Parts: sequence; structure tokens; C-alpha cells
Amino acid sequence: METVKTQDIGLNDLPWILEYRPERCTLCGSCTAACTAGAIRFERERPGNPARKAGGEEGSTPGPRVVVRQSTALERACMGCGMCEKVCPGRAIRPVRNPDHRFPIVGRAHGPIKRGGRTNLNVQRTLDAIVVGRISQMTDPALDSERHTFDLRAPLGRVMLPRELPLRVRGDSLELEESTPPVSWIYPAIFSDMSIGALSTRAWEAIALACAYLNEQCGLPVRMCSGEGGMPVRLLESEKLRYMILQIASGHFGWNRILRALPRMKADPAGVLIKIGQGAKPGDGGLLPAAKVAPHIQAIRGVPRATLHSPPNHQGLYSIEESVQKMHLSLNAAFGFRVPVAIKCAASATSVSVYNNLLRDPYKICGGFFLDGIQGGTGAANEISLDHTGHPIVSKLRDCYMAAVAQGLQGQIPLWAGGGIGMTGNAAADAFKMICLGANGVVLGKLLIQLLGCVGNEHGRCNACASGRCPTGICTQDPRLVARLDVDKGAESIVNYMLTFDSELRKLLAPVGNSSLPVGRSDALVATDKAVADKLHIQYAC
Repeated sequence: METVKTQDIGLNDLPWILEYRPERCTLCGSCTAACTAGAIRFERERPGNPARKAGGEEGSTPGPRVVVRQSTALERACMGCGMCEKVCPGRAIRPVRNPDHRFPIVGRAHGPIKRGGRTNLNVQRTLDAIVVGRISQMTDPALDSERHTFDLRAPLGRVMLPRELPLRVRGDSLELEESTPPVSWIYPAIFSDMSIGALSTRAWEAIALACAYLNEQCGLPVRMCSGEGGMPVRLLESEKLRYMILQIASGHFGWNRILRALPRMKADPAGVLIKIGQGAKPGDGGLLPAAKVAPHIQAIRGVPRATLHSPPNHQGLYSIEESVQKMHLSLNAAFGFRVPVAIKCAASATSVSVYNNLLRDPYKICGGFFLDGIQGGTGAANEISLDHTGHPIVSKLRDCYMAAVAQGLQGQIPLWAGGGIGMTGNAAADAFKMICLGANGVVLGKLLIQLLGCVGNEHGRCNACASGRCPTGICTQDPRLVARLDVDKGAESIVNYMLTFDSELRKLLAPVGNSSLPVGRSDALVATDKAVADKLHIQYAC
């Protein structure tokens, strides 16, 4: 008798188990072809017991048959993406979540678990405990969201106080005696920094296409951040560059190409974003696995095929003051002081200190402070970082805004917040609440790739962004998988969602009687949780 292998990994140790119905299977092979994890394979089933006739005598032994088997190897574990179920013509197979599995334990016995997607924090979101409670009625009439004209614009760039403006009176007009910091007035939603490399070229192209269409056909001045790693030269040298925010991060990938393209740029970029950290894994550097460093990524970034690490901090920068002097001044000078330069940090207990230092910037050239919370998505991170490092965005945004209010400096350096915006599907409601708490605008990331067709979720489904085996062709560089993504359809989904976002944002502005963004109007909000109300300094309702 064969020894029972009690220490081997079985199906019940995995997070997903494939439910297979052989009587429906046609053995077409569609499921095995669609599975990017290699979790299923065809196998000959051993013959069963001899068949017995009604009289009890033995009959002929049934022959072996071919069936689909699930692999128990961790490197080929099913990730629950459901592609097999989508392509199966007989509905013979589907992934089922294992309610009782040891994967968090057995997985770590083979090394740290890496995954994409957001955190698995099983707590109620703070934004869900906040509702719009101040409604204009008799004494202060509400607006008509369908016919009223709204000014939905947010600043990207340093906004100077009226007394600081270098104005002089000449005759009947006011004139500037010297230049002022550049400011762009854009839509209060920025497409987050996701690089070519983290995303497939087709996914990145779909987001860029949607951004350009929203600007040119819909009149929504949405901006998109390039992410670290540079951009194609044709885009750098086109008029469409004015819709892009160029990002420089600690790896400095792609910036040689950007600098070489400077003399041939037909338009200035919308801004420059210096990334110090990201909310999903603060203090942990970026990582692009070698499996995703395809030839076109190597060309754009100027690197060989290897795993690309971005250090957890900018080398040579040891303080906020030094970053202002070195990074902000040099990047402002590179673009002739025509382009706002902002900084992005992970939300943490030190965020207020960083913001206070930027507010006291004597050069007045910091064009924005981007805060990224713990629930922001990321494509390549250890599970320990995703779940156990960082800070929720709502309270830290409020702390930064109130710190500026205490000094009378609110609004000078625009606050942009991201990390879980639209997590429950309605980004407009989240954005409105964040704006009322002090943000000038929000940053959308994971929502965009969900609109492109991402099947990952916050409950462990798929989330294989780091593996390079994305089944939808969004976070992979495998040409066979990338071909699954329809660029036009993805761009159309993003455009339609943003048009709905705009309509719903107006429907929230109208009842409170605001024609423009209600930045800091916390009186419009009430909290159904006493602790949330006390922390955010808003009214408690029960």
C-alpha cells in the first residue's frame, strides 16, 4: 500500500478549488488554453472497479477516460480568475472559493506571498460612514443639476495669496511686475500613475486614448500621469503631451529619453510629479519583475532584461527642504518654469510634517501635494506590505488640510488624494466627500483597470498583477495575453464612466447649493459614526 503523504499540499490547502463536471465536458481544451496560471491539465483517469451485471457476475472493465485535473503545485495554483468558466462551451468547470484553506500558512512556507490588487482590510470604509447632510432648501435654494452652469476645475500648481501677487497699477489696469508660479486648472480627477510596464502597452494606450477623447470631444480637462518609466517618443513629441503628467520616481527610469526629447516637444506636459512613495506599500521600493520587462519596455527605459527595482527613497535626498532645492528647482528649470511640479507621498503619521515643510517653501514652486492611502492598488507588492503598512487616506487628508487652515495657508498647495477612491463602484460620491474634507481633487487608479476588464477584487480573486500572467491582458507583456484586450472598448468604458462621474458630481453639488468645488466645506457632511465625526471634525448624525 502506498504511504499516505500527510505533508503534501492538497486541493483543500489552496484558496480556489475547481468544480469540474465531466459529464458536461467535451474535451475541447478551451479551459486549459485560457488558463494563464497552468492550474488545469488533461489527465487519463484510472479505470474503476469491474462493472457487474444484474446477476452479480463480473462484466467487462471500463477503459480509462480523459478528464480535467487541477494542479496542487503552489506555483500553478488556481487564482480564481474564472477564464476557464468563461470559455467553456458546456459550463463544465468553474472556480469555487475554498472557505477553509491553509494557503496563508503553506504559501509563506515557500516564500513571501506577492500579489496585486488592493488590501484585504476587512473594515468598513470611513467614506461609507459619511453622508451629505446639509441640503439647501428654503433659505438657501438648491441648484438645478441639469441646467445650471458648474465650474468643476481644480488647481495643479502653486496658488499665491492675493497679497503676495507682484501687481502694480498702471492707469486703469493691473500688471504683473514679475512671473508667478504656473497653475493649470484641470478636472478634479486625475488618472493615476501606472507605467508602461506595470500595464501592458494596450492597456496604457486605452487609458491615454480615453483621456484625450475626454479633453477634445467631451470638454473635460482630465489629466493622466505617466507613471515611472517614461513614454513613447511619438507621444513626447506630440500635442497630446499637454494631457500628461510626467512622473519621476526613485528609479529615474525613462528620464534620459524624456530629456533628449525636450528640444522637440511641441507642447509642455500638464505637470511633473515627483514620487516619493505609494500608499499600498510605503517605505517599500517599486518592482517590475523581469517577466514583464519586454523589448519595448527595455527600449523606453533604457535597461536590459532584468528585474527593475526602484529604491524606497530618492538617493541623495535626505530632507524635504533638500528635495525642494534639488528636485523642484531642477525640474522647474528644465521646463522653463512653465510647468507645475508636484510631489507624491504615501499617507503616514509624518504626512502633516511633510506638508507643513512644503507650505513654508521659500521658492513657492511646489505645485501640489499628492497623498496616497493604504487602500490604493499596486501591481507588485508583498502581501505583508499591502495589508500591514500605510495609513487610511481620509483622516490624513483631513489632518493636512486642518494644519494648513491653522496657518491660514489652505489652498496654496493643492491637495490631491487617492487610495480606494471608487472602491465600491461610485467614485463621484467618494470624490465629493474627499473634496468637502479638504482635497482639491482625487486620483483614480484601480478603478480604471477594472473598467478595462480586470477581474481582480478585494477578496482574493485573481490579483496576479505581479506575475506577468494577467488573464485579461492588462498587467502583462505576454503578446498572446495582451491580444485579449480590446483597446477601443476599454477606452469607451472609461469615457462612459467619467461622463457618469461628471453628471453624478453635479447632482451632489446642486443640493448643497455650490456652483464650484466645495473644497473644505465639511459643514455639508455628517457622519453616522461618532468616532469618525470626532476625528474629522464634522457633525454626528444618528
